[in-house]
Amino acid sequence: MKVLGVNAIFHDPSAALVIDGRTVAAAEEERFCRRKHGKRPVPWSAWELPEQAIRWCLDEAGIGPEDLDRVGYSFDPSLCVDLAELGVSDPGDAMRTDYARRAPRFLSTTLPGLDPQKVVFVPHHVAHAASAGLAAPYTDNACLVLDGRGERASHLAGHYRDGDLEVFGAQQLPHSLGLLYEDLTDHLGFLRSSDEYKVMALASYGKPRHLDDFRELVRTTSEGGFRTQPVDWSAYAPRLAKGEELTEAHADLACSVQRRLEEVLLELATWLYEQCGSRNLTMAGGTALNCVANSVLARRGPYDNVWVQPAAGDAGTSLGAALQLTAASGLRPEPMTTAALGRGWTGDELRARLERAALPFETPSDLAAVVAEALASNAVVAWYQGRSEYGPRALGHRSLLAHPGDRRNLERLNDIKGREQFRPVAPLVLTERAAEIFDGPLPSPYMLFVHDVAAAWRDRIPAVVHVDGTARIQTVDRSNEPLLASLLDEFDRRTGLPVLVNTSLNTSGRPMVDSPSDALELFGSTPADLLVLGPHVVRRAGAFR
Repeated sequence: MKVLGVNAIFHDPSAALVIDGRTVAAAEEERFCRRKHGKRPVPWSAWELPEQAIRWCLDEAGIGPEDLDRVGYSFDPSLCVDLAELGVSDPGDAMRTDYARRAPRFLSTTLPGLDPQKVVFVPHHVAHAASAGLAAPYTDNACLVLDGRGERASHLAGHYRDGDLEVFGAQQLPHSLGLLYEDLTDHLGFLRSSDEYKVMALASYGKPRHLDDFRELVRTTSEGGFRTQPVDWSAYAPRLAKGEELTEAHADLACSVQRRLEEVLLELATWLYEQCGSRNLTMAGGTALNCVANSVLARRGPYDNVWVQPAAGDAGTSLGAALQLTAASGLRPEPMTTAALGRGWTGDELRARLERAALPFETPSDLAAVVAEALASNAVVAWYQGRSEYGPRALGHRSLLAHPGDRRNLERLNDIKGREQFRPVAPLVLTERAAEIFDGPLPSPYMLFVHDVAAAWRDRIPAVVHVDGTARIQTVDRSNEPLLASLLDEFDRRTGLPVLVNTSLNTSGRPMVDSPSDALELFGSTPADLLVLGPHVVRRAGAFR
């Protein structure tokens, strides 16, 4: 059974391929076209398909469009209504819906040989739910989906048991926690449907002075949903244009909304637990990328396990659509064990790229020791290994690495990347060492929770400790990531620190590096000290004289 999943309707267009229940490839179009998020979520872009991601998925599996049994499209236009009837103002939405109806024809034109009758519309929030509930390591799980919007809802609460989804509730528009957070993002001068993670980081600098107000403006219901009232944002802090200076008032507003979001998610998750009784919670939708809120659920919720799919935003709905159709065929999808589902190159291919670029390089017999030595000397390392990550987090395959013991490395990395200085960077740590340093959900392989840093370690690894004493960690399992584990071991031997700084290998406004050419471009345009391209090492001192 060969199923292609496609996300194209809003933002983060992507493709995923599932063959006989196993996910063999998944990638976001932004990694190919080099435009952050692939496109903007405007109605007149809905026709654009992730053509390069689709073609790569098929090539990776060695199949053609004619070999596909099904294609899942993660939006069902038959569920759409005039948004004006729901109190939502989006004059171009009819165009978006019309483009969605034409998706089978668009796909068969893009993929000659594909029978358009094989294209199946999968409801947007079912695709989100499947991306978590069918990919999780638990066949029995409560599933909570929250985002900006789907066809006409912004939320789904359900229960997966042996591949079947029972839906208990769905919140209809105009009420939306995702759109509320997007409105705040826009008010603070950031880019809507893109920069919400910046608001989460900013919230740590503020106080929840307006929490009582937002408890009135955002309320849960006895049916497992919620109500969001219109917010006069300027009553709390002046509206900012891009690049204008943030103030304490803006941080307090961000903190108040973040705190209320955490409370509401806890109430929604508790209601869902009361309906199904599962001890496992899975989450997807853009709101599930809020790692601070996820941690509140893990700490204070009624569940033993909370699992978030690493591409929880709209990019993950391509995977969800493919998994949903796979399960509907009677096959049991295999659990997700890695986010490394994108493109990769062999050591010989990478050597050829370096030779073509006429860059001097070495291929050390002990790569981990050589790189650890540079990191211990406070070098910044552009680290490029294996297949690229699916989702927005750099998980040790396309990363910038640095020494966590020098607090100046936070500012240094933010300068290299062109980021705001209030934004934190994250730590890598071996799974078996994590509990002595970090208090929170473990293991945490996808960097989707925050952890309290033990007091004894805060001054030892200051570069990765956020202003509130937390860190968004990635745990490294030796069996899954042997090279990364060896690098951590070698760094620990030299410094006594079993932790490395890890941030995404990109610069501001650009997608994460994906291809070797992307890595070479970044290395040539930033002051990173080393580029580690597979088994090969390029030193800035030798490459640029």
